[in-house]
Amino acid sequence: MLAIGIQGSPLKNGSTAYLLKRCMDELKAQGARIEFIDVPRKDIKPCRGCGFCEKKGFCVINDDDMSKETYGLLREAEIVVAASPVFFYSVTAQAKALIDRTQTLWSRKYRFKLSDPLKKTRKGCFLSMGGSRGRQLFDGVDLVARHFFDAIDASFAGSLTYRDIETPEDMRNVPGLSEDIKQLVTGNLIPAENRKKVLFACKENACRSQMAGAFAQRLGGERLDVMTAGSLPAKEVDPLMIQVMAEKGFDLAFRSPRSLDQAIALHQPEIIVTMGCGEVCPHVPGAVQMDWDLPDPAGKPVEFMEKVRDEIEEKVSEFINTL
Repeated sequence: MLAIGIQGSPLKNGSTAYLLKRCMDELKAQGARIEFIDVPRKDIKPCRGCGFCEKKGFCVINDDDMSKETYGLLREAEIVVAASPVFFYSVTAQAKALIDRTQTLWSRKYRFKLSDPLKKTRKGCFLSMGGSRGRQLFDGVDLVARHFFDAIDASFAGSLTYRDIETPEDMRNVPGLSEDIKQLVTGNLIPAENRKKVLFACKENACRSQMAGAFAQRLGGERLDVMTAGSLPAKEVDPLMIQVMAEKGFDLAFRSPRSLDQAIALHQPEIIVTMGCGEVCPHVPGAVQMDWDLPDPAGKPVEFMEKVRDEIEEKVSEFINTL
């Protein structure tokens, strides 16, 4: 389970960074794998408002950090924690640039009618603070946050907001801060306990294991913590696989292949399911290993890919029912 923290303040070690780190540390303590996106230190170009994503499903800007890594992280993460101080009753310009660029994901959801496999379990929360004590201080950032989480297929799980905060020391001295964070994380963000960690593996992690992982997340995300990998991972997922999964309403456009060694180091699976191409998986003590004898659809006609897709869906459904 990946949790990403989006740090939107231009101050590297300010109150926003402090609050976000405290929240991410609690997520890590609860078993999440954490990563940070320090937005002001990233190359994220502002949205051009050109409408390209609403016609093509992808952003016309393809040479910055948003396209190269951030879209993929937003799709992989099951928990998204966004943090920004209040600037003129909204988020910072840097945070807003990232949020505006999720118009691409909004377009894929509402124009192309696609949804991410983690839609049912992904959660988002917002952290903010401001120097004012104004009653409406957080009205603007709350509205921005709710629409941001909707665009990335995350349910809004709440927020922590604090008035009269000017320095990290002010943030550290907030009464009950630790309790606020623990309640948000354990009560609102962490999925159900005792989910089985499952790894779906094939040779390239470009077709079969990606489809199996997506169906498992959609059909059993409340019971399964899913990762996919390959013994010899390809550079990118198969475009035809993305196409046939889109026929089922799945959006797999921003997924990337991962090696078995990397996946096992990150995930520590309890169950490893291979797709029938003789993968030699590293030994994982205590892990149950299963093999599904599925033909490799790479390089085959679309009808063959669709047939394998449907067989995988049936196998995943049966697998979930046996848990």
